[in-house]
Amino acid sequence: MVISSIWIIALLAIAGIIIRPFNVPEFVWAVAGAVLLLLLGLITPTDALAGIGKGTDVYLFLTGMMLLAETARDQQLFNWLAALATNRADGSAGRLFTLVYLVGIVVTTFLSNDATAVVLTPAVAAAVRAANVERPLPYLFICAFIANAASFVLPISNPANLVIYGTHMPSLGHWLAQYGPPSLVSIAVTYAVLRYTQRASLQGSVARAIPVPALPAGGKLALGGIALTALVLLGASALDAELGLPTAVAGVLTSLVVLAKARTNPWRVVRQVSWSVLPLVAGLFVLVEGLNKTGLVGYLAALLQQEAAQSITQTAWLSGGGLALACNLMNNLPAGLIVGSVIQAGAVPDMIKSFLLIGIDLGPNLSVTGSLATILWLVALRREGLHVSAWAFLKLGIPVMLLALLASLATVWAYYQLP
Repeated sequence: MVISSIWIIALLAIAGIIIRPFNVPEFVWAVAGAVLLLLLGLITPTDALAGIGKGTDVYLFLTGMMLLAETARDQQLFNWLAALATNRADGSAGRLFTLVYLVGIVVTTFLSNDATAVVLTPAVAAAVRAANVERPLPYLFICAFIANAASFVLPISNPANLVIYGTHMPSLGHWLAQYGPPSLVSIAVTYAVLRYTQRASLQGSVARAIPVPALPAGGKLALGGIALTALVLLGASALDAELGLPTAVAGVLTSLVVLAKARTNPWRVVRQVSWSVLPLVAGLFVLVEGLNKTGLVGYLAALLQQEAAQSITQTAWLSGGGLALACNLMNNLPAGLIVGSVIQAGAVPDMIKSFLLIGIDLGPNLSVTGSLATILWLVALRREGLHVSAWAFLKLGIPVMLLALLASLATVWAYYQLP
């Protein structure tokens, strides 16, 4: 009875996050599910606090990134970058599309997929406004899809990578040899499918010779802070350290320096940050803690080892593909936490581990709530007065995700067949 109750509450909470009945924000459903588990005595306060505590690194990371993004927005950095990008496109809608995609690769690779959603989305929104683009969504879709498609270029490109490998992270050289080719395949296939499906919206021209506004001193400092944060993340990854604290420190210090230089009221910036993301993540961690109490991790670990003993290749394809789809039913944050616990619970062959990582990173491109990055992207879109329905995203996500996933997994499979 207890086990079934936990599952019912968790599934209802996740369904609420995905569907958003009555336009109730995502975090309300996550928090409500967590509170209900507590009130019904299905988990203890100690368990709930332990679950919340496991998300500390994520909270710190998001706090730093959101402060960086909001400070940059306040100092007109995005408007300045938008004018530069628009002029570089030289009136070509297709060239602007490709330029945004390339920038998305760089941001995702060196700042993480969540940063792409938080930092790049408002910059792209400003760019399409400056370019007088009639249909802005094709360009904004890039921010959502490249955030996941390029999220296994480096270990820091997606926090889920660190969860999967835990304390057994491969060296950077081994990582690039193993995940470099499938990353290139994922990026290329995602671009090709996006470009083809959006071709009708990219036939026209965009404005050219946009006046480039002067970038204030605060904007230059914000740009420097973002670059410094990228270097900090690379350093932390090389030292095998958690990314949350250095990101938070970099974000807070950058904001303080920028706002002091610009003599801006800090509360104006703080109020604009989407703080509701933090209780959403905390609620998901508590829900995962409840699911762990049902014996889910032990069952999955035993099942994975049993299937792997019979056929590693078959198990890799089934688990990688199945996990990619599962991420869209329960979000890749809780899915990644569960899978990470399963991997740490027993010896998992490297090929299966690689398939699971790509499934957890790339699978969320199917639906609007597949990953935390996509949820952050939706929040950023709403702030720009734009809306994308779950159905519209799914129709695009089906070809984008499935083709890129199959091609990437096949590339990983080929890597393990090499002598």
